[in-house]
Amino acid sequence: MVRRSLKEEWFAAIAAIQFLTRLPIPVVVPFEPRVLARSVAYFPLAGLAIGVLTAGLAWLLSFVLPLWPASILTLAVWLGLSGGLHLDGWMDTADGVLSHRSRERMLDIMKDSRVGAMGAAAAILLLMLKASLLVELMGYGITALLPALIAASCYGRTAMALAIVGWPPARKTEGLGPLFNGVNKRWTAVNYVLSVVFCYIILNVNGVNEINSLSISIVASLFMSLIVWGFGGWLARKLGGLTGDTYGAINEAVEAAILLLAVIGVRLWL
Repeated sequence: MVRRSLKEEWFAAIAAIQFLTRLPIPVVVPFEPRVLARSVAYFPLAGLAIGVLTAGLAWLLSFVLPLWPASILTLAVWLGLSGGLHLDGWMDTADGVLSHRSRERMLDIMKDSRVGAMGAAAAILLLMLKASLLVELMGYGITALLPALIAASCYGRTAMALAIVGWPPARKTEGLGPLFNGVNKRWTAVNYVLSVVFCYIILNVNGVNEINSLSISIVASLFMSLIVWGFGGWLARKLGGLTGDTYGAINEAVEAAILLLAVIGVRLWL
């Protein structure tokens, strides 16, 4: 029984990384609804992997390139590590919701593989914001950059978990939303705690004392929760629920917001 349970947890953790990243992990995992639902608890592991790799690259590039080219290359790798999955959701959500059509028409627009004017504009603005924030963080060195990138990546994935349990799927029988119907609040709580712990450890390793590390981690988690509540609630009211695209959009919004919070915090702190 214990062995079976450990195997299920192992599959769930690997599924989270394989689903949310393009990292080559040579493990065959059954992508069944039960495994996907359980994988939500381990979404922050994917964020941790992306954050560490992206921050390490950014730190190295900052030594050999001016800040803006280093920032853009870092952003390109950050995007590549997730396969553009969440940015695609951000664009589709912008195209649909900002069309101001009926609920059914908005959902149809979001299913269209073509990118519209609002999706393109939303993507450009988001990438410009992220790039400029990375430039600012790079200027303060790895002590600011590493915690910010890891926190953004981890809390972005936790935000998706909160959205999954917080609102019903807008489409009842198609898309990614129904695949996560079996997610329960206990797994989401594990997800939440993992993000706080990862953020705390990275801050502490970078020289921030225990009390401040814990305080910053909790403030960031509350800030993330507020964004999910506001942005997710607005999307759910517009669409009658959430979709896989909106989960990606929420992740992108939280990532940008955490980077912004980090820049504000560093400027006030230093």
